[in-house]
Amino acid sequence: MTELDTAIAANRANWDQRADVHARSRMYDVDGFLADRSVISQVVRNDLAVLAPHLEGATVAGRSLLHLQCHIGTDTVSWARLGAVEVHGLDLSPGSLAHARRIAEADGAEITWVEGDARTASSVIDRRFDVVVTSAGTIVWLPELRAWGRSIHDLLEPGGVFAIRDDHPLLGAMDFEPWEVTGDYLSGGGVNTYDEAGTYTDGPVDAITHTVNHEWRHDLAEVTGALLDAGLVIEALGEHPFMDWRPFAALEQCPEGWRLPEGSPRIPLTFSLVARRPR
Repeated sequence: MTELDTAIAANRANWDQRADVHARSRMYDVDGFLADRSVISQVVRNDLAVLAPHLEGATVAGRSLLHLQCHIGTDTVSWARLGAVEVHGLDLSPGSLAHARRIAEADGAEITWVEGDARTASSVIDRRFDVVVTSAGTIVWLPELRAWGRSIHDLLEPGGVFAIRDDHPLLGAMDFEPWEVTGDYLSGGGVNTYDEAGTYTDGPVDAITHTVNHEWRHDLAEVTGALLDAGLVIEALGEHPFMDWRPFAALEQCPEGWRLPEGSPRIPLTFSLVARRPR
């Protein structure tokens, strides 16, 4: 195996164990999610706010949808609850997909789950979609984005829409400690490897023994460039003062999730991008 293969395998093992922790966590609250089919995850509500202006009728209802890097599937099921059809969820982690299948079955949602790398999703999914989405902590786990962009292009129907909303790369440069830059913001600096048993939800850290993580920085120029080079047309680029999780204590709850206190410097915490495959 190459060093890159080893890094990807380590991340897969880490996320298999994270999935077990996350499925039991208060943050995901799987039991509460399944108890009320009107519930739409906060992540998907934020994603839909970005995506809706680019959809006729401002809805995914009746549209085929692929969710890349779907993890345990609560967001994917949320898209199905919003009326998306022929829904597919793809993830690198078989452990995550095992939970996703269980959750979808309990919900009665008909979703096709696919194990695979988001960079080469079009090689394992032989069809096209009206909508492709990914969000909330995804692309940092991908070593490069050129193949990712081409795969997204190939997975979209002509006229189809892709949307991403993710942690702003500026936060990675600050190691999620605002006001102090500790790492690269710009792409191309190589892999960032660290040993960490914790995760972004509540839950026992001793449940995770595959603790080595490998992340890659992707600045906004790389993200947009990968999609433009793939032949997609960018329709919107946004930077937002809120995020879906609480990586540092200074954040306060808000309707969208978490944001910095009033009076703090105005910095972006997440970004969003919407692109379309030309007809």
